[in-house]
Amino acid sequence: MPTPHNQANIGDIAKTVIMPGDPLRAKYIAENFLEDYTLVNSIRNIYAYTGNYKGKQLTIMASGMGMPSMGIYCYELYKFYNVENIIRIGSCGGYDSNLKLFDIILSEQTYTESNFALTMNNENCHIVKSNLELNSILESTANELNIDIFKGTTACTDCFDLYMTTGSTEFLKRAPSDITIAGVEMEAFALFYTAKVLGKRASCLMSVVDLNSETHSVQASAEKRETGLNNMIKLALESAIKI
Repeated sequence: MPTPHNQANIGDIAKTVIMPGDPLRAKYIAENFLEDYTLVNSIRNIYAYTGNYKGKQLTIMASGMGMPSMGIYCYELYKFYNVENIIRIGSCGGYDSNLKLFDIILSEQTYTESNFALTMNNENCHIVKSNLELNSILESTANELNIDIFKGTTACTDCFDLYMTTGSTEFLKRAPSDITIAGVEMEAFALFYTAKVLGKRASCLMSVVDLNSETHSVQASAEKRETGLNNMIKLALESAIKI
């Protein structure tokens, strides 16, 4: 039965969903990697495609930007469409000095200042872990494909970090002293926390598209972002067929 945000019917969406933020990235993945795919949702241009990758049925669905948007779509996928696994793939800012543009981070846990958990579930929670089993599959697949990944804690913000009035400096000062933040994005906390509440599984891969430190700032162009994320996409797809 469709929801107000998703016109797909039960059965149209696979048990495992790969979830980029950008609807056009979902379209790109379907057109370039899936076979026999069908567009199963286009409400608000949040595209969802279900098709086959090496014989495995998968759905590629956009989440939109930010925790509220991710929170809506992943909740409905888990709750109403019987989805069991969501692998978010997206872009991020890199904070660790060892990172380079297009390096891939596998989030082990994410920290936020947001009150998403308090609003959703009356819980004052600001750190939530990703799923260990999914992460293990992603890590072993990366080794098989000779794709380097950087594992660590990431941050999930309500404001694009490049638009913070003091940059990321004050935000990082407010973060708990016992964590080191490798990168920052805007959706993973909502995904991980929703999965926790509903007893589902979630992981997040992110490609570094900008680097920010006290000494320099580097950003990938929009054009390079389109092609530079292919290693992350391939890693997610090859992992998904093992689930």
